[in-house]
Amino acid sequence: MIRLWQAHPRLLLAFALAAGLAMFFAGRLVWATFYWAGHREEAVQPWMTVGYIGHSWQLDPREIDRRAGLPPPEGHPLTLQEIARARGVPVAGVIAQVEAAIAALRAEAGGAP
Repeated sequence: MIRLWQAHPRLLLAFALAAGLAMFFAGRLVWATFYWAGHREEAVQPWMTVGYIGHSWQLDPREIDRRAGLPPPEGHPLTLQEIARARGVPVAGVIAQVEAAIAALRAEAGGAP
């Protein structure tokens, strides 16, 4: 190994960097796979963003926004609690709108409501 380092230090550094990046992205893939496997079709909560809900329910978040009458995200995505606060309505009403949008989209796709 020392001989290889002496002969090709840049090549060995490039390989180590590439291997490190590959391990980083493989770790992220494994983490995401296990995380989302346990968070499918989660009950809608005030802390969730529409993007999180869309990922959990495997639906297009922009379509959920449209059907629920929610504003499309501009910059940082808002939680349902923040959307309700900005509208001056109870968060339960926003959650009900999102749940109705999910049910409609699932019914159209042939899934269980």
